[in-house]
Amino acid sequence: MNMKEFSLCVGLSAHTLRYYEKIGLIKNVQRNTSGHRSYTKKEVDWVGFIVRLKETGMALENILQYAELREVGVMTVFERQQLLERHKERLKAHIVLQQNHLEALDRKIDLYKANKVS
Repeated sequence: MNMKEFSLCVGLSAHTLRYYEKIGLIKNVQRNTSGHRSYTKKEVDWVGFIVRLKETGMALENILQYAELREVGVMTVFERQQLLERHKERLKAHIVLQQNHLEALDRKIDLYKANKVS
């Protein structure tokens, strides 16, 4: 698929995708005979994973680290697993914090509903 199709498929702008390519997050993109990028399901899956990591709050620096380990190959599986496990723990802590914020908002809203605003 071309850049426009790929962009629509993964939900990222062409600018963002070119940036990811420039910094090394997306590598070895094939080109057609005209020299235009030609993306495959492999890139769709990889960018989907990148998007998921970003949406869960993983820093781009850590995603790049993961990508570099992935590029090295199977011998880095344990390191990649550790990186993801550390991120999972940070994400769980963030979810707890957000849940606490949500509960505080609910309490305040309940005060408004009861007309006991403070």
